[in-house]
Amino acid sequence: MAREIRSLSELREIVKEPPRQIADKAIDHIDAESARFVAASPFFLFATADAQGRVDVSPRGDPPGSVLVIDERTLAFGDRKGNRRLDSLTNILEQPQVGMLFVVPGIGDTLRVNGTARIVAEAPYLDALAVEGSTPSLSIEVSVTELYLHCAKAFARSHLWDTGTWPDRDDVPTAGRMARSQLGVRLPARLIDAALRRDARVNRY
Repeated sequence: MAREIRSLSELREIVKEPPRQIADKAIDHIDAESARFVAASPFFLFATADAQGRVDVSPRGDPPGSVLVIDERTLAFGDRKGNRRLDSLTNILEQPQVGMLFVVPGIGDTLRVNGTARIVAEAPYLDALAVEGSTPSLSIEVSVTELYLHCAKAFARSHLWDTGTWPDRDDVPTAGRMARSQLGVRLPARLIDAALRRDARVNRY
Protein backbone atom coordinates (compact mmCIF):
# COMPACT_ATOMS: atom_id res chain seq x y z
CA MET A 1 0.00 0.00 0.00
CA ALA A 2 1.32 3.43 -0.93
CA ARG A 3 2.48 5.75 1.87
CA GLU A 4 1.35 9.35 1.54
CA ILE A 5 3.99 11.99 2.25
CA ARG A 6 2.40 14.65 4.47
CA SER A 7 5.20 16.93 5.61
CA LEU A 8 8.30 18.63 4.30
CA SER A 9 10.46 16.73 6.76
CA GLU A 10 9.18 13.42 5.39
CA LEU A 11 9.80 14.66 1.87
CA ARG A 12 13.35 15.74 2.67
CA GLU A 13 14.11 12.28 4.04
CA ILE A 14 13.76 11.11 0.43
CA VAL A 15 14.80 14.17 -1.58
CA LYS A 16 17.81 15.95 -0.10
CA GLU A 17 18.30 19.73 -0.11
CA PRO A 18 19.43 21.19 -3.46
CA PRO A 19 22.75 22.99 -3.86
CA ARG A 20 22.51 26.65 -2.82
CA GLN A 21 23.06 27.90 -6.39
CA ILE A 22 19.97 25.93 -7.45
CA ALA A 23 17.84 26.80 -4.42
CA ASP A 24 18.58 30.52 -4.80
CA LYS A 25 18.44 30.80 -8.61
CA ALA A 26 15.17 32.78 -8.85
CA ILE A 27 15.29 36.54 -9.41
CA ASP A 28 12.51 39.12 -9.10
CA HIS A 29 12.92 40.92 -12.43
CA ILE A 30 13.40 40.36 -16.16
CA ASP A 31 17.10 40.42 -17.01
CA ALA A 32 18.37 41.20 -20.52
CA GLU A 33 18.97 37.59 -21.62
CA SER A 34 15.63 36.40 -20.27
CA ALA A 35 13.98 39.22 -22.24
CA ARG A 36 15.66 37.84 -25.38
CA PHE A 37 14.33 34.36 -24.58
CA VAL A 38 10.79 35.74 -24.17
CA ALA A 39 11.12 37.57 -27.50
CA ALA A 40 12.13 34.30 -29.21
CA SER A 41 9.28 32.28 -27.74
CA PRO A 42 6.12 31.72 -29.85
CA PHE A 43 4.45 29.57 -27.20
CA PHE A 44 3.95 29.55 -23.45
CA LEU A 45 1.78 27.86 -20.86
CA PHE A 46 -0.25 30.15 -18.62
CA ALA A 47 -1.35 28.87 -15.21
CA THR A 48 -4.10 30.51 -13.18
CA ALA A 49 -6.29 29.49 -10.26
CA ASP A 50 -9.68 30.53 -8.94
CA ALA A 51 -10.54 31.62 -5.40
CA GLN A 52 -11.02 27.98 -4.37
CA GLY A 53 -7.55 27.05 -5.60
CA ARG A 54 -8.74 25.12 -8.67
CA VAL A 55 -5.90 25.40 -11.17
CA ASP A 56 -6.15 25.87 -14.93
CA VAL A 57 -3.31 25.79 -17.46
CA SER A 58 -3.87 27.37 -20.85
CA PRO A 59 -1.61 27.13 -23.93
CA ARG A 60 -0.87 30.49 -25.57
CA GLY A 61 0.69 30.88 -28.99
CA ASP A 62 1.55 33.84 -31.21
CA PRO A 63 4.49 34.84 -33.44
CA PRO A 64 7.76 35.44 -31.54
CA GLY A 65 7.84 38.88 -30.00
CA SER A 66 4.14 38.91 -29.14
CA VAL A 67 4.85 38.95 -25.41
CA LEU A 68 6.10 42.44 -24.64
CA VAL A 69 8.62 43.31 -21.97
CA ILE A 70 7.12 46.58 -20.74
CA ASP A 71 9.84 47.11 -18.14
CA GLU A 72 12.12 44.93 -16.05
CA ARG A 73 9.22 43.76 -13.89
CA THR A 74 6.29 43.66 -16.33
CA LEU A 75 5.25 41.42 -19.23
CA ALA A 76 2.16 41.92 -21.40
CA PHE A 77 0.41 39.80 -24.02
CA GLY A 78 -2.83 40.04 -25.95
CA ASP A 79 -5.92 37.99 -25.19
CA ARG A 80 -6.84 36.40 -28.53
CA LYS A 81 -10.14 35.05 -29.78
CA GLY A 82 -11.05 31.75 -28.13
CA ASN A 83 -14.05 29.79 -26.97
CA ARG A 84 -15.27 32.72 -24.82
CA ARG A 85 -15.28 30.62 -21.62
CA LEU A 86 -12.87 33.19 -20.10
CA ASP A 87 -11.32 30.59 -17.78
CA SER A 88 -8.00 32.41 -17.34
CA LEU A 89 -9.56 35.86 -17.16
CA THR A 90 -12.18 35.02 -14.55
CA ASN A 91 -9.50 33.29 -12.50
CA ILE A 92 -7.36 36.42 -12.60
CA LEU A 93 -10.31 38.49 -11.36
CA GLU A 94 -10.75 36.10 -8.42
CA GLN A 95 -7.09 35.44 -7.63
CA PRO A 96 -4.26 37.22 -9.48
CA GLN A 97 -1.32 34.86 -8.85
CA VAL A 98 -0.19 33.28 -12.15
CA GLY A 99 2.61 31.20 -13.63
CA MET A 100 4.14 31.19 -17.12
CA LEU A 101 6.41 28.67 -18.86
CA PHE A 102 8.06 29.94 -22.05
CA VAL A 103 9.12 27.48 -24.74
CA VAL A 104 11.29 28.01 -27.85
CA PRO A 105 11.07 25.35 -30.61
CA GLY A 106 14.08 23.05 -30.66
CA ILE A 107 15.42 24.40 -27.35
CA GLY A 108 15.27 22.25 -24.23
CA ASP A 109 15.72 25.02 -21.69
CA THR A 110 12.59 26.89 -20.64
CA LEU A 111 11.92 30.07 -18.71
CA ARG A 112 9.59 30.03 -15.72
CA VAL A 113 7.86 33.19 -14.52
CA ASN A 114 5.60 33.63 -11.50
CA GLY A 115 3.79 36.80 -10.60
CA THR A 116 0.49 38.62 -10.35
CA ALA A 117 -1.71 39.47 -13.31
CA ARG A 118 -4.25 42.09 -14.21
CA ILE A 119 -6.55 42.50 -17.23
CA VAL A 120 -6.14 45.74 -19.16
CA ALA A 121 -8.24 47.47 -21.83
CA GLU A 122 -7.20 50.45 -23.97
CA ALA A 123 -3.52 49.94 -23.18
CA PRO A 124 -1.19 52.23 -25.18
CA TYR A 125 0.79 49.24 -26.48
CA LEU A 126 -2.16 47.24 -27.90
CA ASP A 127 -1.23 48.16 -31.48
CA ALA A 128 2.15 46.51 -30.90
CA LEU A 129 0.28 43.26 -30.17
CA ALA A 130 -1.56 43.24 -33.50
CA VAL A 131 -1.13 40.09 -35.60
CA GLU A 132 -2.34 39.79 -39.19
CA GLY A 133 -4.12 43.12 -38.84
CA SER A 134 -6.05 42.08 -35.74
CA THR A 135 -5.51 44.10 -32.55
CA PRO A 136 -6.66 42.48 -29.30
CA SER A 137 -9.26 44.31 -27.23
CA LEU A 138 -7.68 43.15 -23.98
CA SER A 139 -4.21 42.44 -22.73
CA ILE A 140 -2.92 40.66 -19.67
CA GLU A 141 -0.11 42.30 -17.72
CA VAL A 142 2.02 40.16 -15.42
CA SER A 143 4.04 41.76 -12.64
CA VAL A 144 7.03 39.46 -12.18
CA THR A 145 7.82 38.30 -8.67
CA GLU A 146 9.94 35.27 -9.57
CA LEU A 147 11.84 34.32 -12.74
CA TYR A 148 14.26 31.49 -13.35
CA LEU A 149 15.71 29.11 -15.90
CA HIS A 150 14.43 25.54 -16.01
CA CYS A 151 16.94 23.06 -17.40
CA ALA A 152 16.41 20.79 -20.41
CA LYS A 153 16.06 17.46 -18.58
CA ALA A 154 12.31 17.10 -19.26
CA PHE A 155 12.80 17.71 -22.98
CA ALA A 156 15.78 15.36 -23.08
CA ARG A 157 13.85 12.59 -21.32
CA SER A 158 10.78 13.03 -23.52
CA HIS A 159 12.71 13.51 -26.79
CA LEU A 160 10.07 16.12 -27.56
CA TRP A 161 11.98 17.80 -30.40
CA ASP A 162 13.24 14.52 -31.93
CA THR A 163 10.87 13.94 -34.84
CA GLY A 164 12.02 10.33 -35.04
CA THR A 165 10.19 9.64 -31.76
CA TRP A 166 6.93 11.33 -32.76
CA PRO A 167 3.94 8.96 -32.90
CA ASP A 168 2.10 8.08 -36.07
CA ARG A 169 -0.88 10.44 -36.38
CA ASP A 170 -3.25 7.48 -36.64
CA ASP A 171 -2.12 6.30 -33.19
CA VAL A 172 -3.27 9.53 -31.51
CA PRO A 173 -6.98 10.40 -31.26
CA THR A 174 -8.10 13.52 -33.09
CA ALA A 175 -9.92 16.36 -31.35
CA GLY A 176 -13.14 15.10 -32.91
CA ARG A 177 -12.67 11.64 -31.44
CA MET A 178 -11.88 13.07 -28.02
CA ALA A 179 -14.95 15.34 -28.15
CA ARG A 180 -17.12 12.33 -28.91
CA SER A 181 -15.56 10.38 -26.05
CA GLN A 182 -15.67 13.16 -23.47
CA LEU A 183 -19.03 14.70 -24.28
CA GLY A 184 -21.00 11.85 -25.81
CA VAL A 185 -21.38 13.79 -29.06
CA ARG A 186 -23.02 11.73 -31.80
CA LEU A 187 -21.72 13.83 -34.69
CA PRO A 188 -19.07 11.93 -36.68
CA ALA A 189 -15.53 12.73 -35.57
CA ARG A 190 -14.48 13.71 -39.10
CA LEU A 191 -17.11 16.47 -39.16
CA ILE A 192 -16.00 17.83 -35.78
CA ASP A 193 -12.38 17.80 -36.94
CA ALA A 194 -13.28 19.62 -40.16
CA ALA A 195 -15.19 22.28 -38.21
CA LEU A 196 -12.29 22.78 -35.80
CA ARG A 197 -9.77 23.08 -38.64
CA ARG A 198 -11.98 25.64 -40.35
CA ASP A 199 -12.41 27.64 -37.14
CA ALA A 200 -8.65 27.60 -36.47
CA ARG A 201 -7.99 28.83 -40.00
CA VAL A 202 -10.67 31.55 -40.12
CA ASN A 203 -10.79 32.77 -36.50
CA ARG A 204 -7.17 32.59 -35.38
CA TYR A 205 -7.11 36.27 -34.40
